[in-house]
Amino acid sequence: MAEHSTFDPDALPQIIGDFHPVDSWQMHINDVFYGLRASRLREFYQTFASADYRLAYALAEDYYRRACRRAKSTPVIVMEWGCGNGNLAACFLDRLQALDTDGVVYPRVHYHLIDKNEAVLQEAKENPDLLRHQDRFTATCGDVTDLTSFQDGTVDRIICNELWSELPTKLMFRKASQLHEEHLRPNVSESKLAEIEDWSGFVHAFDQKDIEGLQAFPDFLEDLVWEREYHEIEAKSLAFRRTIADFLKNIDEEVLVPVNTGAAATIKEAMRLLAPDAIGLSSFDAGTYDSHVLNDPEKPCYSVHGGQFSFMVNFALLEEIGRHLGAKSLVLESQREFIGNSIGANVLTLMDLLVAHPNLPNSSSWEFDAHVVRTLEAINTGYASPYTRRIEFPLRDAMPSDEKGALHDILSHLKPNGLPDMIAYVTEAELREAQPALEKLGYEREDINMILQSPPQLVDYTHLYLTATP
Repeated sequence: MAEHSTFDPDALPQIIGDFHPVDSWQMHINDVFYGLRASRLREFYQTFASADYRLAYALAEDYYRRACRRAKSTPVIVMEWGCGNGNLAACFLDRLQALDTDGVVYPRVHYHLIDKNEAVLQEAKENPDLLRHQDRFTATCGDVTDLTSFQDGTVDRIICNELWSELPTKLMFRKASQLHEEHLRPNVSESKLAEIEDWSGFVHAFDQKDIEGLQAFPDFLEDLVWEREYHEIEAKSLAFRRTIADFLKNIDEEVLVPVNTGAAATIKEAMRLLAPDAIGLSSFDAGTYDSHVLNDPEKPCYSVHGGQFSFMVNFALLEEIGRHLGAKSLVLESQREFIGNSIGANVLTLMDLLVAHPNLPNSSSWEFDAHVVRTLEAINTGYASPYTRRIEFPLRDAMPSDEKGALHDILSHLKPNGLPDMIAYVTEAELREAQPALEKLGYEREDINMILQSPPQLVDYTHLYLTATP
């Protein structure tokens, strides 16, 4: 793992930067990605809260139960870090208001949306569902690792959804007693290079993260080629070095491990902000707390969506950092378990359900698209959302025209309060109601039962919960 890259720099005239640690380039690309594509995020990836309501409802019900157990009559601050399009906030406040029939919790809550990207924050502020609670929320542009404008011990609840994977993350390994990290150097693919006429202007705009300047050039984020090499890390440059070094002693030498330094910084900030009797921090993201996965040299440390890096969250290490920072109550569980326990029902997503089909078409084929659309139609016979969120599902060009026409007709007639996207949660009761329609597509009742009862995957969407007091 510690060998240098086999790339020949002389064969890569399209180099657009120097070697820097992974987290440095990650932040650079994130800034460029959000600058260029903030209004089109759902074209590249969806979060569990961008259209669905069930994570927000589960959080609201959990919060309401905990808040009612306390004797507290003063105003409280609920924070959401990395607020996306504002859907989670809107649904959380909707559900909290509906639960609080006696008006003992909702009127005291002030919801703070925090995001470092102004364009993303503006979209959240304009969310029509959130505007129904305009006297209950504030939006602040800021870095969640350094919220010095908020005083110590003033926050009751912090919600962080699919943000940790985007915060600075190093890829590190141990060699004897020394810690090393991965460095990257970006290049533009040869095919994309041919489309860029003003090369020096492009390189300058990329280096300066000049979004207006980059908009004049062809789309390039998905055409970056990365060289890799490895360097010993400077001791003084690494926060929580001792905790990280101790953790890596349990990992084989030269096995790369994600070290989510940005997430660790948010835990430190949360511990500062949370009030003595606060309900605490909840963070949800894709990752693992399984030592066997972390010790696997073939594990996927990150994925790329639209050119943007999204790192696997090392929950096992973050748990250790939380304890190091003094967290008194710390829980790790799957996201599905949290939602199911909060709403009192087994849940799964459409993506989970598809796996249960005995003859699922290849995901790269147009037949897969056809199967998904017909599965959506079947599920909607038992599913009804309290929100209108028409699903966006582009069909492949390679699909036969008669099939494409039939599927377009199905999509256009799906009910407006049907399943809003591929990762929305469906309850066991809703699946039971849709069972006859699903069986016509070849789904077996026993296979669905098995998926509903299945344990979390080794790498899965996970919930980390902590408080500053027992």
